[in-house]
Amino acid sequence: MVCLSRENFAVEGKRKGTPCSSLGAMAISDSGFSEAQVIARLKEIFASSDPRISVGIGDDAAIVSSRGNQVLTTDMAVAGVHFRQDWSTAFEIGRKVTAANTADVLAMSGTTDYLLVAVALTGNESIEWITDLARGIKFEADLAGAQVVGGDISRANEVVIAMTAIGSTDKAILRTGARVGDGIYLSSLTGWSAAGLSLLSSGAKDSGETARKAVSEFKSPTIDYGFSTTGASALCDISDALVIQAEQLAAASKVAFQFDLSKIENCAEFKELKALADDLKVDIWKWIFAGGEDHVLMATGVNLPGILIGEVISGEGLHGLPANVESGVWRHFK
Repeated sequence: MVCLSRENFAVEGKRKGTPCSSLGAMAISDSGFSEAQVIARLKEIFASSDPRISVGIGDDAAIVSSRGNQVLTTDMAVAGVHFRQDWSTAFEIGRKVTAANTADVLAMSGTTDYLLVAVALTGNESIEWITDLARGIKFEADLAGAQVVGGDISRANEVVIAMTAIGSTDKAILRTGARVGDGIYLSSLTGWSAAGLSLLSSGAKDSGETARKAVSEFKSPTIDYGFSTTGASALCDISDALVIQAEQLAAASKVAFQFDLSKIENCAEFKELKALADDLKVDIWKWIFAGGEDHVLMATGVNLPGILIGEVISGEGLHGLPANVESGVWRHFK
């Protein structure tokens, strides 16, 4: 496959295609770096001796080996919508976008094997910024056990990062398996990313360990790669909001969810987050239920690890929700 874009570099007045796995599509940027410089830097950062990779960055496409059932997912991040460059470093942005993809694979009880990364740049970025972005991607990919094997670069009015994750699983856990009597579990407490966003949006100083943790979780969330899903009947990750994903999982399984707020209040993370919410005069339940981008796992089952937050019951919909939390949910399209 040859990747073409309006901004692909031209040779003698003719538009020329650029190999997808070369991660290249720009001649000379406004900041003075060339396509060749970018490719050389990325090949160095993403170099791998993984025996599963027969052909990596540098050819028309990557050639890799796989095992079990393949898990495929893709995610897009747009500057000004999913991240702000005045808030986050390129390294943090790279981690955040990668985490969104690897969490989706985890949510199918899979392991991420390979990543394909397509990036649109404005042309005003420095080679150092691009390098830090790649290093952030590499850092999170290493945590997930994944290898970056290709992608593309083009030009746009805003920075856009689109990533495809290719994983594998011996047995996928879907959203459709929740059973009446199952417990509802979180791998970690939701709300930290929303707390970080509140701090950044308000201009409040992130002084104190708890505030710094919240801001860090917004900029690059911690993924629970070690969370055991053995015995889980249904599974998903919390990307939009706990209330949205719970509603989707309950509907897919044709059951209802009964939340127990007292169980959430008893977890150690709640006390820490509640102190920060009180300082900012924010309803903590909106952070926990309506805040997104935590990418923690939500599972149903019996005696699972993590935080028990409720029970699967017969019926439909969500029960036991705090008042007015759904009004705080952010949506791309209202």
